[in-house]
Amino acid sequence: MPLSSRFTVPGQVRAVATSDPSGPLTVTGYGPNPLATVITRVDLSGTVEWRRTYPGTGKPQSRLATDGALWLAYPDRDGQLLESVLPDGSTGPTARPECRADEEIGAFVLLDDGFVISWVSGSRMVRRERSRPTSVPEPRVARYTREGECLWSTPIALGAVSFPGVVETGDRTGWEIRPRRPWVPEEIGIDHWEPLLVSADRIAASFTDTRGGIGRTFFLDLDSGAIISVTAPAPTGRKAIAGPGQFLLGSQGYGAFTTGRFGRDGVETARWASHGAMLVDKNGGFCGPELENSLPSRSRFRRLAPDNSLVDGPPLTGYYTSYPAMDCEGTTVFWRDGKLLAVDTDLAGHELFAMDDSRAVISRALLLSEGSVVVSLDNEVLVFRTPLGPLAEGPWPCGEANLRGNPLLS
Repeated sequence: MPLSSRFTVPGQVRAVATSDPSGPLTVTGYGPNPLATVITRVDLSGTVEWRRTYPGTGKPQSRLATDGALWLAYPDRDGQLLESVLPDGSTGPTARPECRADEEIGAFVLLDDGFVISWVSGSRMVRRERSRPTSVPEPRVARYTREGECLWSTPIALGAVSFPGVVETGDRTGWEIRPRRPWVPEEIGIDHWEPLLVSADRIAASFTDTRGGIGRTFFLDLDSGAIISVTAPAPTGRKAIAGPGQFLLGSQGYGAFTTGRFGRDGVETARWASHGAMLVDKNGGFCGPELENSLPSRSRFRRLAPDNSLVDGPPLTGYYTSYPAMDCEGTTVFWRDGKLLAVDTDLAGHELFAMDDSRAVISRALLLSEGSVVVSLDNEVLVFRTPLGPLAEGPWPCGEANLRGNPLLS
């Protein structure tokens, strides 16, 4: 399939979103300095409409609203700011949620009437200090109005963590390799993948030991902030909204390679021996490319069956993978190992495009009108013309989370 257009942006792309299947695209990333956040508005042909630069923390965050305004989180002298950028590039409404000087916005989701925010200890750049303070603020999840008024704030206690596959050696083990005893993390951050999801009246907020990669997901009530349930400590992994109030949570590392489905009560109702970037279609079916930390690759495209078994799709070479998208006929499209791949409903694989490329920073795949597929690789955005149909309807990421990059299912 032809490569319709390709264009570069300053620095590195971290998120691509659009409020309309015909474009334009809003690209969020680093500037030449990773502590600057750059927003670029560009059409599908690569013509830049405008570009703006903001202070950053090295972790640029943005969410696109239904009206086309992009909400951006960034630090300033007075704390943390949520600012909207209107489609014409001008500044729209802003909100300044109250926070401690040593806190920063770890992740946020844009609601119809406000925000949900995961707060974590601020980075050194935010604190303007060289060393870590002796007192570290406790993580929390909070809900706000669009004006920044706090409706509730819930502290998060990760507690001691452990996992059977984590081992240690040293004086106290006699220099033998033994399972590590439970430990209290020195630094807690948001999970790397999908750290904050909102589905109907439930929130899934994931926090982790930033050094060990062991974390927990907290299920909260959207209206009150009450904690409904908490998962056991486990290695982190990819996540998805599985339906109203329901979530898929993946776990990979230290011997774990699983995906679990959790209901409104935060109880696990199913588990599969696979982990990957899963789609959830309108019928509640799960499928996607596996993401196993091994080379040569042993991963396949998998379908998660209702009886907790796996249905094999085509084997996958390489490692780095975009989050996929699905069209209305049930065909999944994604980028992996220098190729744009499609897997149809019969689990047959198709290579749509290939080039010699091993870049590791890859955006999710966006499926737009007339079969256009958008993927970013490092500092470059690629637009492909394919025979795929319109984006499917489904909870993830075909629903409200897909084009706008806002992990919300109302």
